[in-house]
Amino acid sequence: MDPLAWLYARQEVVTPGLERIWALLTRLGHPEEAYPAVLVGGTNGKGSVARTLAALLEEAGLRVGLYTSPHLVEFSERIQVSGRPIPEGRLKALLEEVRPHAEVLGASFFEIATATALLHFAREGVEFAVLEVGLGGRLDATNAAEPLLSVVTNIGHDHLEVLGPTLKDVAREKAGIFRMGVPALTAARGEGLLALREEAQARGAPLWVLGEDFQVEGVKPFSKGLGFTLRLPKTGEFRPLRTGLLGPHQAENLALSALSGRLLGASWEAVERGLLKAENPGRLQRLSHGRGELILDGAHNPEGAFALREALRFHGLLPAAFVLAFSREKDHAAMAEALRGLGPVVLTRYASPRSQDPRALLPLFPGAWLEEDSLRAIERAFGLAGRVVVAGSLYLVGEVLRGLRGLPPEERWQ
Repeated sequence: MDPLAWLYARQEVVTPGLERIWALLTRLGHPEEAYPAVLVGGTNGKGSVARTLAALLEEAGLRVGLYTSPHLVEFSERIQVSGRPIPEGRLKALLEEVRPHAEVLGASFFEIATATALLHFAREGVEFAVLEVGLGGRLDATNAAEPLLSVVTNIGHDHLEVLGPTLKDVAREKAGIFRMGVPALTAARGEGLLALREEAQARGAPLWVLGEDFQVEGVKPFSKGLGFTLRLPKTGEFRPLRTGLLGPHQAENLALSALSGRLLGASWEAVERGLLKAENPGRLQRLSHGRGELILDGAHNPEGAFALREALRFHGLLPAAFVLAFSREKDHAAMAEALRGLGPVVLTRYASPRSQDPRALLPLFPGAWLEEDSLRAIERAFGLAGRVVVAGSLYLVGEVLRGLRGLPPEERWQ
């Protein structure tokens, strides 16, 4: 069986715990010990933080490995060195190397993907690795690495069926990436922040908190991005920064990246270049389409949906028509509350059993159109407006990007 087909066949294997990833890395010679790492967790924004942090560390002259999930078009996007996805031949060779050990241990899709990334980084001689946490933190496979720095972006209402039921429970799971004496940063608020503080204190991790130890001020839109000022009250430092990423919520994410880079030794100049260089596909990504402008955003929980709404208003990107598909386990009512009333809606689905039947969403979007095929849904939406926003799931965004490139849908769970 083709190595990638073998890996995809293990998508339904999800068993929490670190025992298998530790055993797998032991069999592979502990590649995670070959370089320092940063762990980036949280509910929303962790991909943005991970990508921008990797970009600014590269601008600081380091050879950086970046591990993110999920991918949008090709699996190789998840594993990058110096901004370049792992070559397909190298990926398949590493999977063949990992495979016999993974089968003996009963390793999951994500454990295998993580071990493959860590092994690739060791073979490529990276000087630093930035690892985006997959789910939670405490029992996530990335937590097998020992971080030099930990980041928890925020605490929101996502995966409550696994990490909850309360925000405090979610926060404690995500704080599992904290380590004794290792700095940690967060932009969390409210109940989530209170739990993170408790966990940081219990674990002996010095915690930098947005609004106290660092501040974001003067967020303003530009034609292609936004600007803001990062202020460090304790030292009196402040720095005006710009990025090509969209959305006022990104200012907090990028503040986390910028401060993380500074704590890791990057100069302000490297931080500035990295924030300008960073890209984050599938997150308020603007594309030209034959019939108008297409905006792709992976907002897949209530907080993400509200952030999308505010970003569209902030950058003057309304009116627009919306193509939406949600995963079955998400809070559909809260997401609909955020997005309803912004423009006409076409409900669709993506190619996975996780995708909610669009007919079940009709009561939440009175008057919406139905179109089972996502690309046909976009065409219908362009008949309603000259700008179309695709949102509700990163899997939907990935399917659309694949379709625009002439590739068939992937049936994915992870």
